[in-house]
Amino acid sequence: MNESTLRRALLIIAIMGLAVGISVWRTGLGPLEADTIWTVATLPVVAALAISILRDFWIGRFGVDAIALVSMSAALLLGQPLAAAVVAIMYAGGTVLEDFARGRAERSLKALTDRSPRVAHRTSKLGTETISVKDVAVGDELLVRAGELLPVDGILIDASATLDESAVTGEPLPERRSAGDVLRSGTLNAGESFSMRASAVAEQSTYAAIVRMVAAAQTAKSPFIRMADRFALFLLPATLLVSGAAWYISGDPIRGLAVLVVATPCPLILAAPVAFIGGVSRAARAGILMKGSAALEALAQVGTAIFDKTGTLTIGGAELIEIEAAPGSNADHLLQRLASLEQASHHVLADSIIRAARGKQLMLSHPHDVYETRGAGLKGQVDNMSIAAGSRALVLAGKPLPRWAKGGEVRYQDQPVLRVFVTLDNRLAGIFTFGDALRPDARDTLANLRSAGITRMIMLTGDDGAAAKRISSKLGLDVIVADANPAYKVATVEAEKAIAPTMMVGDGINDAPALAAATVGLAMGARGATASSEAADVIVLADRLEPVAAAVRIARHTRAIALQSIIAGLALSGLAMVAAALGQITPVAGALLQEGIDVAVILNALRTLGDGHLWRA
Repeated sequence: MNESTLRRALLIIAIMGLAVGISVWRTGLGPLEADTIWTVATLPVVAALAISILRDFWIGRFGVDAIALVSMSAALLLGQPLAAAVVAIMYAGGTVLEDFARGRAERSLKALTDRSPRVAHRTSKLGTETISVKDVAVGDELLVRAGELLPVDGILIDASATLDESAVTGEPLPERRSAGDVLRSGTLNAGESFSMRASAVAEQSTYAAIVRMVAAAQTAKSPFIRMADRFALFLLPATLLVSGAAWYISGDPIRGLAVLVVATPCPLILAAPVAFIGGVSRAARAGILMKGSAALEALAQVGTAIFDKTGTLTIGGAELIEIEAAPGSNADHLLQRLASLEQASHHVLADSIIRAARGKQLMLSHPHDVYETRGAGLKGQVDNMSIAAGSRALVLAGKPLPRWAKGGEVRYQDQPVLRVFVTLDNRLAGIFTFGDALRPDARDTLANLRSAGITRMIMLTGDDGAAAKRISSKLGLDVIVADANPAYKVATVEAEKAIAPTMMVGDGINDAPALAAATVGLAMGARGATASSEAADVIVLADRLEPVAAAVRIARHTRAIALQSIIAGLALSGLAMVAAALGQITPVAGALLQEGIDVAVILNALRTLGDGHLWRA
C-alpha cells in the first residue's frame, strides 16, 4: 500500500469512527461506548503519524506534524476523544487534500512525461521497420507519419512539413518547416508524412531534456521552501509555550488543548511546495523550462537584466531589412523574381530571400541559364526576363547610381549590412538590404520587463560598438557593453550581480560562461545551443523573446502567492490560538476552523496554475 492510499484509508477510518460514535451517543447507549469508538478511530492516525515523524527524524528532518501528534495524544489523555477524532479527521483530511493539490499542480508536468515518444519508423533499402526510440542512431533516416510525435531531434529531408509544437514551445498554431530545418522531438506531425534524418539519440534530444528538467523541478526545493522548513522548527515550541501558558493561567487543561488543535497542521508547510510546483507547471505549459523551484524563486527576485545581442535581441541571421524599388517597380514583384533566381544559389542569403518571399505567399518561378560568380552574385533568366543580383560591382559594373538609390547608400554607410543590387533586363530595379534585424517582439518584451519590476537593462555583446548602437537605439537600454569577449562578459555579469540579483539572457555557446555566472541564466534554447542550455537555469523553447517577460511574471506571481498563503495562514492560525487561549474556541471547533484555514491557503496556492494576466501584459 503506497502512502497516498494509506492516507485515504486513515481518513475513511477516522470519518467512520466519528459517525458511528455520534450515532451511538445519540441513541443513548452510553457515552462510554461512544468515547471508546472515537478513541479506536483516532489511534491508527496517531500510530501512522508517530511512525512518520520517527522516520523523518531518523533522516534529519523535523516538521510541525508533531503538533498534530501532541494534540491528538493530549486530547485522548484529557478524556476528550471526540476532539481527538475530529483532529484525526482534520489531519488525515489535510494530508489527502495536500496529495490532491500536489497532483493538480504536477498534472501538466506529468502530461509531458506521459507523451514521450516511444517508437520510430526507420527506413532503409530494405524498407521501413518500427523500432524502439532508444534504438535510433544519429544519421538514421526516419519516417514520421501523420499525427505521430517526432521521436528524436533531426533535420527535415522532405521539401516541407507542418508541425504542432505547442507541447514543446507553447506556440498555439502549427508551424511550417522547410528542407534542412531543425526538428525537435516531442513535436507533433500536423500534416502529411515526411522523412527526417536523426541528429541526436533519444536521450540527448529536446524532449528527453524536458522530462529530466521536470523530474528535477518536482524534487528540488527552493531556498524559500527550505526557509519555511526551518521556520517550522520554531512553531512547535512556540505552540507548546502558548498552550502551557493558557493552561497555567486559566487552570483549565482544555484551553491548552484547544490551542494545540488550532495550530495543526501548518499552512507554512502545505502552501509553499504546492505554489512553487504550480508555478513550474504553468511555465512548462508556456514553453519555459525552470530547472527546479530554486530557479523560479531566484528569477522572481532579479532586478537587472543583461541581454546578448545576436540571436537574443536580434534574429541572429541575415534577414531582409528593406527593399528599395526603382520608380515604377513593385517591391513584391522584385522579391518574387529575386527569390525565383536564388533557388539556384547556395549563397548564405538565398534562404533568407526565399523565406521572405514565401512569407508573403509569392509564387516562385523556375530559373533558367543561371550563372553564379561565387562571392559576388548570380545572373539568369526568370519568366523570360534577364535578372542579375549581387554586389554593386558585379551588377552595375562601375555605372553610377541613379538618384533614387543614393539615399540608401548614405543611410547604410558604415552599417553592418549586406546590400544586394538587382537588375531586370540590365536596368537597376531595386536594392535589397540585409542585416541582423531586431526581433519583432523585442520592444514589447523590454517594456513588459520594466513593468514587471526589472529596473536596469544592459546589452552585452561581442559585436562592435556601431552594430550595438544601431540595435540599442530602438530599445531604450540603460547600458551598452560592446566588443566583449566571453571572459569580459563574465566579469560584467559578476559586477552587476554584486549590485542586484541579475538575469543573463543569451543563446550562443559563447554565452554559456556568462549564463552560469548570473544569478539566473536564461537561454534562448529554440535553436538547440546545447552548451548555453546546460549552463542556464531557465530555458525558453520558443524562438521568441516574449516568453522572457512571461517567465519573470510567472516567477513573481508564484512567489507572491506562496508568501501570501503562508502569511495569511499563519496570521489566521495565530488569531485562532489567541482565541483558544482565551477560552473562545473549543477543541472540536478549533479543529474545524484550522481545517478551513488549510483548505483556504492550499486553494490560494493553486492559483499559480492559472493564466491570470501573465500573457496579456
